[in-house]
Amino acid sequence: MTDTLRCAIVGTGAIARLHAEAVAAYPHAELVAATDLSRASADAFAERHGIPAVYDDLDSLLAAEHPDVVLICTPPGAHPAQTLAAFAAGAHVIVEKPPAPSLDELQQMTEAATAAGRELAVVFQQRTGTAAAHVKRLLDAGAFGRPLVAQCQTLWYRGADYFAVPWRGKWETEGGGTTLGHAIHQIDLLAFLLGDWTRVEGRLWRLDRETQTEDVSTATIVFDGGVVAQMVSSTLSPREVSTVRIDTEKATITVDHLYGHGHENWRITPAPHIDDAEAATWALPEAEERSGHEPLLREVFDALRSGSPLPPVADSPARSIEIVAAVYASADADGAVITPADLAAHPTHRTSFASAVIDLRPSR
Repeated sequence: MTDTLRCAIVGTGAIARLHAEAVAAYPHAELVAATDLSRASADAFAERHGIPAVYDDLDSLLAAEHPDVVLICTPPGAHPAQTLAAFAAGAHVIVEKPPAPSLDELQQMTEAATAAGRELAVVFQQRTGTAAAHVKRLLDAGAFGRPLVAQCQTLWYRGADYFAVPWRGKWETEGGGTTLGHAIHQIDLLAFLLGDWTRVEGRLWRLDRETQTEDVSTATIVFDGGVVAQMVSSTLSPREVSTVRIDTEKATITVDHLYGHGHENWRITPAPHIDDAEAATWALPEAEERSGHEPLLREVFDALRSGSPLPPVADSPARSIEIVAAVYASADADGAVITPADLAAHPTHRTSFASAVIDLRPSR
């Protein structure tokens, strides 16, 4: 691999801009090619970002350019085949969330990465930023005492125009509703901070939108150590917010934001019995970096160039998608408890997340 990582983008929709900007900000990477189902979209994107080559399809791009890294910014249903093609061509892959429409397909992707000697990084950018790293260090060190109870809220608003895009709101092409498409970011941040899960009980609801999938979901998630978390996700909430709250023996940790967080979004509130001197040791660092694609790609690129394992901001690609799959599996079993062992043996929710949705919309 050369000193400069040669990167290619697949899919030039809205999220691709963040990838292009992150590559441009990294001194040892460059965008050499792009492709999209719409040649006009790819041409316009390449012109905006100074990309020298555009191809009609991924196979042509891989054959001609032999990129070091393929950045996959397409709808979820396309991720597995594109990832496998990139690995077969000798490239590393950085793929947008959710990485695959099913756990089996994600396993195929990770196995292909291992066989090719390449890395699979998933974009869960909420893990990044100096505040999240600081809080995780303190939690891991036991500075807050034992975590006890948590909340995970993804209350967003998506109107009819959002679901008018042909692949959205359909099990076959999107893989799931708001749980997979939206809540997974905050679920991933919560799991990044708390670790592995042990059981899930979930429900899916369709309250208003014209979709096959859910527009609201609710779940109870239990993590290692007995932390009990309540999760709610919605596409019906005009006052949008993304929230993670963790109550521990010594403090309450909260982050309230929407699509990204900085130090101003985090708050650590000591319990009444904690003195000021101890609370002062929890202060966020003076140097600040917000969450986002740029720090995530920077850490991944550093690892790829050095041959190191993927950093914590990009490892464990299956953890949050397992929790989502467990929510769907539980909903399909009338809210039954799902454990990791249950999920591993659950054929439906390893091959497809299509699940039972409780439709409470008025008659139309």
